Amino acid sequence: MTDYSRRDFVKAAGLGLASFLFQNSARASQSTKKKPNIIFILADDLGWMDSTVYGSEYYKTPNLERLASRGMLFTNAYAANPLCSPTRASIMTGKYPARLGITTPACHLPPLAKGRPLLAKKAAPGQKMVCPISRRFLPLEEYTIGEALRDGGYKTAFIGKWHLGHESKYWPREQGFEYDLGAPNPGPPSYFSPYKFETIKDGPAGEYITDRVTDETLKYLVENQKNIFFLCLWHFAVHAPFQAKEEITKTYRGLKDPRGKQGCPIMASMVQSLDESVGRVLDKLDELKLTDDTIIIFTSDNGGNMYNKVEGTTPTNNYPLRGGKGNIYEGGTREPCLIVWPGVVEPGSRCDEIVTSIDFYPTVLEMAEVPKKKEQLLDGVSIVPLLKGKTKLDREAIFCHFPHYIPATKNLPGTSVRQGDWKLIRLYGEGADRSNGYELYNLKDDMSENNNLALELPDKVKQLDALIDRFLSDTNAIIPIKNPAYRPG
Repeated sequence: MTDYSRRDFVKAAGLGLASFLFQNSARASQSTKKKPNIIFILADDLGWMDSTVYGSEYYKTPNLERLASRGMLFTNAYAANPLCSPTRASIMTGKYPARLGITTPACHLPPLAKGRPLLAKKAAPGQKMVCPISRRFLPLEEYTIGEALRDGGYKTAFIGKWHLGHESKYWPREQGFEYDLGAPNPGPPSYFSPYKFETIKDGPAGEYITDRVTDETLKYLVENQKNIFFLCLWHFAVHAPFQAKEEITKTYRGLKDPRGKQGCPIMASMVQSLDESVGRVLDKLDELKLTDDTIIIFTSDNGGNMYNKVEGTTPTNNYPLRGGKGNIYEGGTREPCLIVWPGVVEPGSRCDEIVTSIDFYPTVLEMAEVPKKKEQLLDGVSIVPLLKGKTKLDREAIFCHFPHYIPATKNLPGTSVRQGDWKLIRLYGEGADRSNGYELYNLKDDMSENNNLALELPDKVKQLDALIDRFLSDTNAIIPIKNPAYRPG
């Protein structure tokens, strides 16, 4: 694995200083009963390799390095789905997207007609299988993480990309967020004002949306510095349209990635603006003397985009991971994840345990000392034990149900399971007579998923496939069926 840029922090400060600061912060934390503030920063389409802390040698992300130096870096963090709305729903509910029926990013569209089945009887003749239709909103019956913390005494705020319901009755203010500056759009109509959002007023001409949502975040911090708050800053960056500040973009023109993989100046500029946002939040917390009282979670909703073209190249490159956004391989779901918890998480630490986006809900509840409802079903588990230094979680496996053809990414409908080093992908309709096909990878030895071991290890396939069966049954997942209208060729 790539040597992370947190090494710069260790070289500069020394492990002894980091340990000293951690121990003193822990003692200070124990002397107060105040609950922590929590800021959840979610990037959009930021891939696992799209920052220096994870090994990029093209992008510039010094503020993510700052964040990593203050907390824990996860090397095996996953989104529950390789596309945005499903992952966002999983964070809000602590449930797998399969259980919610939200499996594609369709939540900017009007709701489906009442009574319309989520699985049709047939599909286009070019498709082997009939695939499910995704729900288009997060049901109001779901008890969101915003509602839980609001009811637990927190001030709650949502700023940025929501994408969990087109109609106003499904917007953040109806899902537990007292302050709502969210937008239901899949991406900004424009990164530069006039933005043409329905819910966010245009700023001065030329204002950049990444800066704008950061400005609003800093304003909220100032106004609520004496409150205990849960704040979601869910960026539009670095989702399409691919628009960046030219003064930053030009600094990347002519630069070469020593790895020879990433090379889109516009994307690099967008990543830098995102990183600058993180830095501004850190600076404001320092200025307001809130740093020691504030937990920060940083992650992304799916892998980096490798199917669009920007100035003749893909926006990013997820190598050594295979695939990207909209694809069930590692490049579509493995994510950056950094968590800072002063006095609890050791600065500059790293965790290799497998975690996923359904885990944030129970984790935040435990951080905030807010009990879950007795009848509440959560698929995720709290990762607080990892943050406190434990090396293993009590969990059998994690899953991704993505039963859709995505031509742009060459994705075939499938369900995957990861257990330890092993990952099995069940591909619907890709076996003999449109039975299930299988791909088996040992990610420890083959992170790039190049060597399919399914034929060599049938017993391992059978074992992991049984876990998929159980998962699909438990979540009432909708599974593709053979298409009676299929015509080969």
